[in-house]
Amino acid sequence: MRQLSALLVLILMLSLAVVPALSVGEGMKTIYFAGGCFWGVEHMMELVPGVKDAVSGYANGTLDNPDYGQVISGNTGHRETVKVTYDPQMVSLSQLTELFFSAIDPTVKNRQGNDIGSQYQTGIYYADAADGDVIHALAQAEQEKHSTFKVELAPLTSFWPAEEYHQDYLDKNPLGYCHIGPAAFEEAKKLTKQP
Repeated sequence: MRQLSALLVLILMLSLAVVPALSVGEGMKTIYFAGGCFWGVEHMMELVPGVKDAVSGYANGTLDNPDYGQVISGNTGHRETVKVTYDPQMVSLSQLTELFFSAIDPTVKNRQGNDIGSQYQTGIYYADAADGDVIHALAQAEQEKHSTFKVELAPLTSFWPAEEYHQDYLDKNPLGYCHIGPAAFEEAKKLTKQP
């Protein structure tokens, strides 16, 4: 029995030595979009070829691990935000940001569609300074199209995933309310990286 156990351990060790460990996030990039209610932004981003994950959550507030009730009180400073993990070989940060701008109203503060409150403030938050440079340049171009521009642009200070019932909400509730229209969802499906 001991010999069998030793043989199994040896086989396991050899198999681990032959197969290199793969990182799930290897080569992936992450950006955070706050576009009002996170349900529609999450759904739209998940439709983009090259987006590997989109997670609804709460960003840049003052409270650790807040729940929805605390966030909607307006006292925590959190924004309903979607963490987007994407493959930059398939879709660029510029394309994702331009899609985001096309789906929101960048001229209003603390509101998108029928959703009103500081948690619905639009914003783009980044963890990589180089991404921040790209975001600021794209925002400058977008700002020139409008008489006023209220989208926050800032480094990410915190992100907490929202409760499970918020994740993939529009997949679970296809008739659920969303301030983002079907045209934006269709546009998301068509994004492909330009050479």
